Amino acid sequence: MSESVTKVKDLKPGMENISTAVRILESYGVRTIDTKAGTRTLGEYMVGDDTGKVKLVVWGSKAPSLSVGEVVEVKNAWVTVFKGEVQLNAGKSTSIEKLPDDAVPSAEDIPDEVPKAPEGVGRAPPRRPRSGRFGGRGRGRGGFR
Repeated sequence: MSESVTKVKDLKPGMENISTAVRILESYGVRTIDTKAGTRTLGEYMVGDDTGKVKLVVWGSKAPSLSVGEVVEVKNAWVTVFKGEVQLNAGKSTSIEKLPDDAVPSAEDIPDEVPKAPEGVGRAPPRRPRSGRFGGRGRGRGGFR
């Protein structure tokens, strides 16, 4: 296992080149989504260590490569916030290596704590109240009257 392993509780949005050892607790399946960069494949998993749990999003060909119960070291990952939730991301430059089962506590011994996103990060901005002559629908007709 790497020298500098980051614990789940210490993950913060914007962190890069993260290495962490985790157990795969749940699989939410593999799906494809359309992004600005085209169609992408991703797999979503709940993972944890002795400090807590976090969602792991695995992008690309590695998406279906993990199984519930496995213990892995994820190297060169990055941390983001999506819909107010901190998540660990693994892509094409990330390596995922299997570790011995005793490298991370059993699923029953992993606490339910999740890393917290800073207030306002990853959330949609509040909607502005609409007002005006036209009841807030559209920009009006424009021109002279």
